[in-house]
Amino acid sequence: MCTSVRFSDKKGNMFFGRNLDWITGFNEDIIITPRGYKDTKYAVIGMGIVEENTPLYFDCGNEAGLAIAGLNFPNYAKYEDTEVNDKTNIPAYAFPLYIASHFATVDEVEQALPSIAILNKAINDKYPVSMLHWMIGDGKRSIVVEYTQNGMEVFKNSVDVLTNQPGYNWHKENLRNYMNIFGAEVEKIKWGKAELTPFGTGSLMRGIPGDYYSPSRFVRVAYLNTHYPTKETEEENISRLFHTLSSVAMIDGAAAMADGKFEKTIYTGGFSAASKTYYWNTYEDLSIKSVRLSDFDINPSELAEFKIGNVI
Repeated sequence: MCTSVRFSDKKGNMFFGRNLDWITGFNEDIIITPRGYKDTKYAVIGMGIVEENTPLYFDCGNEAGLAIAGLNFPNYAKYEDTEVNDKTNIPAYAFPLYIASHFATVDEVEQALPSIAILNKAINDKYPVSMLHWMIGDGKRSIVVEYTQNGMEVFKNSVDVLTNQPGYNWHKENLRNYMNIFGAEVEKIKWGKAELTPFGTGSLMRGIPGDYYSPSRFVRVAYLNTHYPTKETEEENISRLFHTLSSVAMIDGAAAMADGKFEKTIYTGGFSAASKTYYWNTYEDLSIKSVRLSDFDINPSELAEFKIGNVI
């Protein structure tokens, strides 16, 4: 399971992040895809793996300030089994790279999506096809892309949050069940002759779900993302991003899958469109590390991999 969130600072710079929750990691590292690599237009930085000289990004951002994350969407995602005529056919594993390396804004992506078909095709036998949906964002807004039995569906993401199944529209509708939630402190009231006062702050937040269920994570992060004060500096906004995502970070031993193995937050990753920097921490090391896109030559012909264990 996973959670993603997007917001902007006072200058309109986007901050975009995600938790990747699973039972184990994938030996993932920071991957830098330069301009011109396999016909890419924009340089890209993000977390993923490289297989057969192809970056398989879990989440990434580009030099223009666009970001994308893929989140688990089993039993709902349904890709094309064969190529579709008159469309750009893209395997699901290549979709994040294609979007981040070819487009600068959500507007551009949204205009191009009707001409794209996502294929049910694995890169090799080692990595089967992942059933995903995607959140794509820039400094102004975000969208959700779902490829289901209805074909490609694109939703304007008015809360800038995504988790897992069911689909985005269901999650947004479910928020109506929590319209009574507020962050203010209730004033004292009278019941009969008794004057009642709250024990402290947060009394009007009761009802926000605290479990790891996908609908619960969506509600909790949507509430926090909506009410978090807008910040100015890079440090303040990265703090906001990681604090927000830590509110739904999964702890080992808390939530078991069908096979009895427990999910945990393998890593939290975030992209700053202001500085073109990728930030991350891991389950084993909560200190936040970072790599700037400008630390690398974005015009060579080869991929660059940055081992996440190399930063102290």
